[in-house]
Amino acid sequence: MTDTTKTTNTVDSLFEEGLARYKAGEAATDLIPVFKEVCDRAPKASSAWICLAWLYLLDDKPNLAFKAAQKAVKINPQDPQARVNLAVAMLETGQKGLRQHIDFTQQLMLVNPEWREEIQNSIEDGLNRKPDWQSLAKVKNWLFNE
Repeated sequence: MTDTTKTTNTVDSLFEEGLARYKAGEAATDLIPVFKEVCDRAPKASSAWICLAWLYLLDDKPNLAFKAAQKAVKINPQDPQARVNLAVAMLETGQKGLRQHIDFTQQLMLVNPEWREEIQNSIEDGLNRKPDWQSLAKVKNWLFNE
């Protein structure tokens, strides 16, 4: 096993451990350092940036979420969750131009119905963890009720 493979396995296992802890209901505040480390060690892993942005949003850190979501979209522009996170972060930080991300996410969900279900589940999870999350509720409304 090369050092690169060892590092990748470690990053992958750290990511998987972080996801498992999240699914078990652990607080975003506790998980942010885990995903920051994954992002530091694997800076081109869009899924890690997506998770980090989501955790920042849950933890009321919209400016950090915006930066992480921008990186996720730059790495993988075709990921609807990255676009949702960016739209929510833009809403929370008063940025302009979020409509294009909503429209693109709607197009992606039409292309792949599984993504639609994943986004619905993700939004429901977010609203369960943070019931008064008005910007996420707005994005949900734009995505599914237009």
